[in-house]
Amino acid sequence: MEPTLNFLDTYMMIAIQEEITPVPTFFHDRYFETGADDVFNADKVLVEVMRDGEYMAPFVSPRAGDIPMDREGYTVHEFEPPYIAPSRLLTVDEVKKRGFGEALYANTQPAERASRIQRKDQEDLDKSISRREEWMCAQTMLNNACEMQEYTDDQTVGRKLYVKFFDGAHSEHTYTVAKKWDAGGNPYGDVVAMCNMLVDRGLPAEDLLLGPDAYEALMNDDTIIERIKTFSGINGGAINEQLTSYRGVTYCGKINFEGNVLDVFVVRETYATRGSKKRTPFFPVDGAMVTYPGCGRLRYGRITQMDDPFSATLTDHTGTRIPKLIVDQPHDIRKLRLASRPLAMPKEYTPWIFAEKVVGVDP
Repeated sequence: MEPTLNFLDTYMMIAIQEEITPVPTFFHDRYFETGADDVFNADKVLVEVMRDGEYMAPFVSPRAGDIPMDREGYTVHEFEPPYIAPSRLLTVDEVKKRGFGEALYANTQPAERASRIQRKDQEDLDKSISRREEWMCAQTMLNNACEMQEYTDDQTVGRKLYVKFFDGAHSEHTYTVAKKWDAGGNPYGDVVAMCNMLVDRGLPAEDLLLGPDAYEALMNDDTIIERIKTFSGINGGAINEQLTSYRGVTYCGKINFEGNVLDVFVVRETYATRGSKKRTPFFPVDGAMVTYPGCGRLRYGRITQMDDPFSATLTDHTGTRIPKLIVDQPHDIRKLRLASRPLAMPKEYTPWIFAEKVVGVDP
């Protein structure tokens, strides 16, 4: 007799989770990598930030032999990642009803329909976590820090977590324009200055992220237009707007800013929080940022849970998504929970330069 697969087992659900195609997310995919070393079997993860000094080797007298040099400095801290755990209920009534897209008179058994609904719920919960991870990545780049508000239920506010990636009271990742771009400012000179802030730290300047209002002002600037027209054949830049695989993100082409050839992206994507009809942009409509791909990492802490409802044994799981099925037999209800403990962080010290409110009227 062949063994029967239990699709409600935690390890089986983890295997199913690994088959789910991740939702494309711009900030996470382009700037925050996750490797095997970024998934921790611990409640806390290491926050490691490298400082690249690029020190020049000294001249040494032959009699001295050599002069020792310190290794590149970096800081290491421990931080307990926030806990994300959306869930969804499955009742008897739902497995009896015809599902979305199902034939009107389909001969589908409740158990089969329950498995199908569970798979769809797992995909939906995965998408909701991906949206939160995308928010976390964007916030980390915009603020060089991230503030996370916990909730004990739908309405009750819990702890507020805060992690920062800079020394002292103020971050060194910001730039302020002398004059607004839509009021006679100098977009070209401002972007060059932002590039130089990265280059002076030994970091590359490769991407220019813009909100839609900032992009419109940039493309209306005479200096930018003239450089694209005049130098389009010799690496001055070329604008060729095209949609990307990321929802709400447009790739606009390349522009040369004094040798820094930047890929230009316009970010229009928005998100909504539960219980609110208002949508908020991931990236400010009037903001500008210079950075480079792969400048950060997304690390994960372990999930500890009781997998067996008839045992008090705790099991540690490592991974980016850990499912759990909770059965309420007296009320004939199943609850599927998908848990994750991510933390976004830079690889280098301040690898992004952000300028807010580059257009518009000051209040």
